Amino acid sequence: ISSLLYYNNGCCDNQAAAKGVFPPRPPTKKEVEPLEAIRISLGDGVFLTCLPADKFKTGVLSAQFVTPMGRDTASAYALIPSVLRRGTVSCPDMGALEEKLDRLYGARIDATVRKIGERQCVGFVASMVDDRFVPGGELLLEPVAELLGELICNPVTELASRFVPAYFESEQANLLDAIRSQMNDKREWAARRLLEEMCAREPYGIPRLGDERHVEKLRPKSLFNRYRKLIASARLELVYCGSAETSRVEGALRRAFAALPRETGIDLAPAAPHAPRKTIRKVTDTMDVTQGKLSMGFSCASDDFPALVLGNSIFGGNSNSKLFLNVREKLSLCYYASSVYHRQKRLLTVASGIEFANYEKAYDEILAQLEAVQAGAWEDWELDGARSTLLNSYASLGDSQGKLENFYLSQAALDLHETPESLAAQIRDVTPERIVDAMGTVKLDTVYFLTGKPGAEGTENDDDTTDALAADNREEAEG
Repeated sequence: ISSLLYYNNGCCDNQAAAKGVFPPRPPTKKEVEPLEAIRISLGDGVFLTCLPADKFKTGVLSAQFVTPMGRDTASAYALIPSVLRRGTVSCPDMGALEEKLDRLYGARIDATVRKIGERQCVGFVASMVDDRFVPGGELLLEPVAELLGELICNPVTELASRFVPAYFESEQANLLDAIRSQMNDKREWAARRLLEEMCAREPYGIPRLGDERHVEKLRPKSLFNRYRKLIASARLELVYCGSAETSRVEGALRRAFAALPRETGIDLAPAAPHAPRKTIRKVTDTMDVTQGKLSMGFSCASDDFPALVLGNSIFGGNSNSKLFLNVREKLSLCYYASSVYHRQKRLLTVASGIEFANYEKAYDEILAQLEAVQAGAWEDWELDGARSTLLNSYASLGDSQGKLENFYLSQAALDLHETPESLAAQIRDVTPERIVDAMGTVKLDTVYFLTGKPGAEGTENDDDTTDALAADNREEAEG
């Protein structure tokens, strides 16, 4: 009924309706709520981004060290937060830590490892009941900030010169398991392998958690030395979202990190755009799989970020895109098909799951759909739907403290100064001509195909397209 009302109210192209062609209904547009973001320098490469918000019943406090992605350091930095989370001088084991968090009304502190552009962000995210809802007016921000500072500045050690071997070995094994388990998700594995091959000599090709070889080489003493270097020289980004006043948050964090050692900071050079290849690179891996994974990487010569994001959304960035409706739904060439624009490297990547025998057909049709976008061959509803999807992505950031923390950490880590409102305004201003110009610079660079062993053809349970597109939209919306 709602669809009939939609078309009868004149929201559908009359000529298309006359032909019996009813395009998908674009999502309802949601306005971006203004949010004041206050950024303060606490000195010596330490920064606080405060996001005052009364709409949530919890508070979120994040402490993240920002470093360049490096092949020799990625594994060590990925391991450090988990080892630190095992205990502090006052709470020397996880039991004592959890008991203290329980006394803080079930507060949580989780270790995090993120790859943002060509930078690695490692640290902790704490969540707690907002002080307005704590019985008896007890304050939680200060003790949670204090515990966060202790985890970073005063971890439990042996002779103050190395991490506790038992803790190190346990977390080292966990990290190795996490790296090895990435191969179980063949969609994510194919996406990772594409970037490894496409950006083989660039930091962007380094996996978020590093690799097995470098993890296995680590020892308690060498990791402790890496840790001391990290907290002394890496930029520290602190992000708070909650109802506490900015002056109070600043004071609590200054006290909590008073013991943080600081020295000359690590240089964070801006990421260089990917240099396109003169000839297309093609890589094929063979594994025990029943569904092929065709991943394609494209270079983009344009710096018109809003036009490329919108063009990518029309191409494969949402459930009304050309890849989804044509390659997947109409032609049934893929189990899933979507695309993502990587802003920092000016790359566009396509992920698809296919029958092995459909490689050439899927390959050709994906390129045909890209050519259609480059030629401006889309209907008004396609552009409206793509624009609405992106605007809703920016608007939805304000509904989640986790999304807000990730967005503003990404902005800080990449030395950007945008807001969801400013990004939404840029998307609204994009014209079809700008999309054609920007997408016209997109050129195929690298093709990765994960195929199976002879006789392995079949269907895998890997068709969660809705969740995959949602994740892709979040990545684009958060830059």
